[in-house]
Amino acid sequence: MSEGYPTAAQKEALRLICRHGQLDTEHLGERLVAARRSSTNPGFTAAMHRMAGSLAWRLRAQGFIAEAEHGSGSTTTQDGRKLIACTGERG
Repeated sequence: MSEGYPTAAQKEALRLICRHGQLDTEHLGERLVAARRSSTNPGFTAAMHRMAGSLAWRLRAQGFIAEAEHGSGSTTTQDGRKLIACTGERG
């Protein structure tokens, strides 16, 4: 994470959250795994789920996502949507 500028992985997580409207960390991890080629490493899936938590924490600290008003999970903020040019519409 470089000096407050979002990394490619953070932008990918932000796009997934924006595209789905609202995601909790568990579902973000599942989406990150699904977005990548499978790996022969037996720890791949677990590592991706851990990474989802770190990505969400950092995006929240940077103000790009916030806790959802209803239910659990996170939604993108206006700044987050602007960063990745996401309209916030489900696709």
